[in-house]
Order: sequence, then C-alpha cells, then structure tokens
Amino acid sequence: MRRIFLTLALGLLTTGAAAGDRAFLSTLDDVPLAPGLREVTGAGLLFDTPQGRIVEAYAEERREGAVARKAVRRFYRDTLPQLGWRRTGRARYRREGEVLRLAFQHKEATLTVRFTVTPADPGAGTPGRHGDS
Repeated sequence: MRRIFLTLALGLLTTGAAAGDRAFLSTLDDVPLAPGLREVTGAGLLFDTPQGRIVEAYAEERREGAVARKAVRRFYRDTLPQLGWRRTGRARYRREGEVLRLAFQHKEATLTVRFTVTPADPGAGTPGRHGDS
C-alpha cells in the first residue's frame, strides 16, 4: 500500500517535468532534493534500530547563492505532504512512526540543509518545536 501511495505521489511530483529532473537523497529515497540542491555524498549516516531507522543526510547549493532558504522551506512544505509527511513544526514532519527534521545553515554564503529522520516517540504525540530551524 505504501509503495502504491509513493508511486502516485511521485507521479504528481514529476507532472510538468521530466522524471529524470527530480533527484532524491540516496539514504532517504523518499525525500526529494529541492531544485538547486545537490546531495553531499559521504556526509550522512544510516542506522537501523529495533525502534526504526536513524538517518542523517546533507544537501547544499549547486552554486553559491543560487538557492534561498525560504524557497527550500516552501518546496518541502508543499512537497512532503504529497509523500505522506505531516507538518508538525516549522521544519519538522511526521509519517508512519518517523520524524523528519530539516536544519538550515549558511556557511561562507553556501546554504546547507541537514535532513534527520528518527523514530517518533510513540507516547509523545506531536513532537515539540525544540530543534526546529
């Protein structure tokens, strides 16, 4: 069922653009890269635990100054719900027992986005805003 949903959602994402135009993170194959970003290969991590996966991935601008933080936030705010992620904070989403957090950092005029997925605390309900950026 989840695969069918993802297939339909991906179809929506690629409407109006060639399917090859949309890239996804290698360790988070269900999280697309915003236009203008490229994955920082080798910088992330992936662990599978009994409670769920723990993933950290990074993406940065393809060209310095080419992508605005606001545009990247808007892309994920508009796109992630189509993939089943429910927004629970400014840069926080929840889906199927997982929490996705986005953190933004400018280093020497280059925007870097950190994607972190952790298991959701089943007893916590909606996570708080701590750590949102």
